[in-house]
Amino acid sequence: MMRRIAVLDAPTNLGLRPPTSTSVPGCGKAPGALRDHDLLARLRARDAGCLTPPRYDPGDWRPGDGVCHAREISGYSLALADRIGAIIDRDEFPLVLGGDCSVLLGSALAMHRLGEAVGGRIGLVFVDGHSDFRHPGNASYVGAAAGEDLALVTGRGQADLAAVEGRRPYFRDIDVVVLGIRAQDEYRLDLQAAGIITRPVPALRAEGAARTAQWAHEQLADCAGYWVHIDVDVLDPAVMPAVDAPDPGGIAFAELEILLAGLVDTPHCLGVELTVFDPDYDPDGSYAAEIVNTVVAGLAPVSAPEAVPPRLLPATPPLQRVRSTGPATLAAVATPPNGGAGPAGGPGPGSPVGIAPLGSGEPAVDEPAAARVPPTGGLASAPVETPVPAVAVEPVGPPAAVGPGLLRRVPRADEDGASEDGPSPSSAGIA
Repeated sequence: MMRRIAVLDAPTNLGLRPPTSTSVPGCGKAPGALRDHDLLARLRARDAGCLTPPRYDPGDWRPGDGVCHAREISGYSLALADRIGAIIDRDEFPLVLGGDCSVLLGSALAMHRLGEAVGGRIGLVFVDGHSDFRHPGNASYVGAAAGEDLALVTGRGQADLAAVEGRRPYFRDIDVVVLGIRAQDEYRLDLQAAGIITRPVPALRAEGAARTAQWAHEQLADCAGYWVHIDVDVLDPAVMPAVDAPDPGGIAFAELEILLAGLVDTPHCLGVELTVFDPDYDPDGSYAAEIVNTVVAGLAPVSAPEAVPPRLLPATPPLQRVRSTGPATLAAVATPPNGGAGPAGGPGPGSPVGIAPLGSGEPAVDEPAAARVPPTGGLASAPVETPVPAVAVEPVGPPAAVGPGLLRRVPRADEDGASEDGPSPSSAGIA
């Protein structure tokens, strides 16, 4: 049974700073530019329409006023969550075309609703050139939601964005995997302190895109499913400069294609969003064409004849997440189901926990030739094998005890609860 893709336009630019005092960001034009290259026809996708955003108008916003356009973004996120939920209710695979990264708030809200409906947790694979993790706890002020989205969806910031419907956080820190940030990202240490797992570009390239996708699956093995966020500034500006904050040291189109294909090649991937492409920097449409080629190839596993609709992970024994202390990546392994858990949910005395590097005892995952980018323009490097370092075993909570079944959105019974972040200087933001 094929998984039908439904393409939903979310052409918001509310989360970005004005390029100049008299202009607005161009990424709201991205869905139309991508559709012009026959994206829907090539995906054989259903047109799920367009959710028109409020008018872009920073007005008299000043640093210290909180996130710019917060009220408008909050309302838009609610409407976007409804639209994404309706697509999943049809047993379809949503492809959301942003827009800026504030689109993630609507997707995150939809995923939290779904997780509550099925009694499990939904994870996030965050593929982005920047961590987007500025918030009041690590910055003097916040401003542009597109550069603060990961902090907001993990519960950091003002309640009208980080706790819509009384839901905070939309994603738990331990249920987030960050891929593709630059090695010297401004907030990399904050991510580490929060327990958010990352694989920056050097490690992603060393392990290879296919193996990195497999690793991301394993990190989220105790989630009922996961959502994929892709900001095209994960690509190196040598191949993709049409973004608001290009940053050297990114990956190549071939690597993004392989990574995307690996991430969606499972019924537990619930949908994908694509953000931050700015057609104003693509006058001849060549970058839009390259993005469409990459997305079509990367989503091929979703519409393959053998693909199945999104469904929950079956109940499994509690997992021990194995965090690498070096460049190699280790697989998550199950605690033996013989009552060997310790008082904190970890292994008790004498409870053996198997630890093995990815590929150990398994067939190697070969990277297609297209992924072996030639060593030019800082985009190079074939996958390499690295020695296995010492590791620390961190107990994580058990997966939701739910069986296979389609995810369904239902209204939250109690919405009374309640409880901000942004870019590095090279990233998007209200300055």
